[in-house]
Amino acid sequence: MCILEYTEPNENIRKSSLEILLKSLKPDLIISAMRGEFEAQIYAHFEAINYILTHDAKLIFLSSANVFDAFTNYPSYEYDKTLSLSVYGKFKIKIENALLRLPNEKYVIARLPMVYGAKSPRIEELKILHDLHEAIEVFPNVVTNATSISKFTQQLHYIINRDLQGVFHLGSTDLVHHIDLIDEICKQLQLENPLFKSVYDSNEDRFLALLPKDNLLPKNLQITIQDVVKDTLVS
Repeated sequence: MCILEYTEPNENIRKSSLEILLKSLKPDLIISAMRGEFEAQIYAHFEAINYILTHDAKLIFLSSANVFDAFTNYPSYEYDKTLSLSVYGKFKIKIENALLRLPNEKYVIARLPMVYGAKSPRIEELKILHDLHEAIEVFPNVVTNATSISKFTQQLHYIINRDLQGVFHLGSTDLVHHIDLIDEICKQLQLENPLFKSVYDSNEDRFLALLPKDNLLPKNLQITIQDVVKDTLVS
């Protein structure tokens, strides 16, 4: 197994050749969790795709709810058409489309909503803003879902062990307004009197949510918003 998780400066990504790494490691499974310049990531992913096409290997690509951010009137399911207005969403779609042209057994597209969890970057940011008495941005009109790091890792473990293929939406099975989610997390973390800054990007509710329908995981691997809130504390 090879986990692609570039966190180097962008110029190092450009100079690195993933092809050399793959030929050296000879993985049968590649998990892509890259960060960095989009063009460099695209180049690296196409190198990974060329590798899996010529080897007995599979690529698991961690994608995002942003591949649907042009659709605001309803949640999105696994095989809905993707369309994005954001640079980030368009970047993810480009890699997804390249994978969707491959044989099904060669890839998994795992789309993620917002990811929380004890000591996750989002939770640490909430704590820092609260301690500094600075405003926490919330979106009252955005209807979304979420997941936790711990549940996602369990889901990924299951997908790998069962050699599953296709597109998976790994978010909570229920939806919530973003402001209510952040408020519940603050209560769970016992952050007293948090200061919220409401940001309105529309006059109506706007959906940015991934719901599973075609590729449902077992009940014990599904998660609710309440579970996400509980997972923000170390047990």
